[in-house]
Amino acid sequence: MVVRRLSWLFLVAVLAVAGCGGSGGTPSTDADWPAGTPAGPPLEFTATTVDGEPFDGRSLAGKPAVLWFWAPWCPVCLQQAPGVREAFEQYGDQVAIVGVAGLDEAAAMPEFIRLAKVEAITNLSDETGEVWKRFGITSQSTFVLIDPAGTITFQGRLDADEVPARVAELLG
Repeated sequence: MVVRRLSWLFLVAVLAVAGCGGSGGTPSTDADWPAGTPAGPPLEFTATTVDGEPFDGRSLAGKPAVLWFWAPWCPVCLQQAPGVREAFEQYGDQVAIVGVAGLDEAAAMPEFIRLAKVEAITNLSDETGEVWKRFGITSQSTFVLIDPAGTITFQGRLDADEVPARVAELLG
């Protein structure tokens, strides 16, 4: 337990030095990101929601999906939340929007969800970082947009006002 906490503390320190929401080596534009990079189909993963329910990534197949990788202590992530809410309100019946919380313990995640007012979207608890690793996420506040065929069309940081427009583009 102590080693795990020290590992997370080290990771938090590294991210703080790198800057919350920085690219962290993750391409930030469509031209920089080779679509379909995860090993195997992007939607072949399982996780648990913050509410403790099982989640299968394959349930997102056949329609566009947005994965929002956030951390409970990240102020940039909190600033992105209004854009995520707006995209969900406008397009939630056409696009699956899923938060993927990591870089902290599961106990810290519900408070962020409440503060960000993103209770309406599915939020995964990725305390061990398995989903983050699957998508090669190296910093919080990263979005992954996946088309209905299951191909990644964008991976990177978006400001709150960019999120609804990117989701609209995903719909074509």
